[in-house]
Parts: sequence; structure tokens; C-alpha cells
Amino acid sequence: MDASFWLLVAGGAMVAGFVQGLSGFGFSLVVLSIWSWAIEPRLAAPMAVFGALSGQLLAALTVRRGFDKRKLAPFLIGGLLGVPIGGWLLPRIDELMFRALLGGLLALWCPLMLASGRIPHITRGGRWADGLVGMAGGVAGALGGLTGALPTLWCTLRGEAKESQRAIIQNFNLALLAVTFVMYMATGVVTTALLPMFALIAPAMLIPTLLGARLYIGISPLAFRNLVLGLLSASGAALLAGSLPALLARPG
Repeated sequence: MDASFWLLVAGGAMVAGFVQGLSGFGFSLVVLSIWSWAIEPRLAAPMAVFGALSGQLLAALTVRRGFDKRKLAPFLIGGLLGVPIGGWLLPRIDELMFRALLGGLLALWCPLMLASGRIPHITRGGRWADGLVGMAGGVAGALGGLTGALPTLWCTLRGEAKESQRAIIQNFNLALLAVTFVMYMATGVVTTALLPMFALIAPAMLIPTLLGARLYIGISPLAFRNLVLGLLSASGAALLAGSLPALLARPG
């Protein structure tokens, strides 16, 4: 591995760390769109989970937000059920297709929400719907640390306030990423070959994550909503850009 590889790993971790500190989620979405150009998916997935988990631990120490147990519980229960499903799918699923489908959803829906200004909030479904979205987040998390994308979009559709959304997503991500990382270690996905990369990712993302968390405090609720939707839109486009060319290049 030459110097350009290590620069890519560190640079991706720095950018993604800042985004996660600012928004409360998005490390894996951002970093996978950068790392996917040079790092194979089976290495990138545990690296992304490690970085996202490290960022959530920092956020828990620096941006402390109370949470409503009743709101968090269905997401968390559904997510914990989804992680082993994602772990089972990991060696079996077409990961490029998964990223393309998730990217397409985000790239199409989130810009529509931005352009529409104020859309009617979803009030139906109750805690069962929250649990199903949490389960989808758990599956996506096990497939590459993408725990936060769908629950964040759902909280926005629900019309959750800035602080409430941050609390739900931050605590959901922290719990699900910890479980996913333990599962990776137990199943041999995390190997000793990844340790040098972990040793680079953690310090590279430290200051950018803290800086992003500091800036979050001064953001207005409207600016935060637009930030989240803009980040999801850009992440969707990046996932498509990283997966579609490879899918189209496959022999028919």
C-alpha cells in the first residue's frame, strides 16, 4: 500500500468526521463514497463502522442531548433485530446493487423535500413504523455502517425537532454501531490486517469531529433540516456515482 492509499484513508476520515460531528450521522455515507474508489467493500465496511462508532463516542461526550425513551425505544428494538439480518446478508448480497438502490432513494427523495419547502409530516404508523425503519437501519448498518440514513430521513418526515432528532439518531447510531462492530469481531470480519487502518482513522477524524460538533450548537432548526437533507442528497449521489459505473460495466 503506497502513500496515496494512506492519504485517501486519512482524508476520507477527516471529511466524514466533520460531517458526523456537525449532523450527528453520515460518517459511513460520506467516507464510503470516498473510499470506494480505492478500497474493496469488505475492507471498507468494518473501517467505516469503526470510524462511525468512534465519532459517535466523541459526540456522546461533547454534544450531550437528553433523549425520550419512548421515542428511541422502537427504533432501537427494530435496529437490534436488523443487525443480525444484515450480518447474514453481508456475504450473500450484491453490495454494489444495495448501494445503488440506497443511493437512488436518497438522491431522488431528499432533493424533492428540499425543493418543496414544507411538506406534510407523516403521522401514521406510530411506533410500529418507527420500529420497521429502525430495523432497516440495523440491516444497512451491518452491511457497511449505514445505520443513520433511513432513520434520519424518517425523523425528518416525521417533523421531529432539531434536538429530538439529534438525540434519537445519536443514541440509535451509538448502540447499533457498537453491536455491529462486536458482530464483525465475532465473525472474523475485523482482522489484524485492519488494525493499522484503525490506528490512522481514529486520530485523523478527532479534531474534525470535535469542530463539527462545536458548529452544530449554533445552527438554527431550519438550517439543520436543510443541512441534513442536503447531506443525504449528496450522499445518495455519491453512492450512485461509486456503484453505477461498476454495475454497468458488468457483462450482461
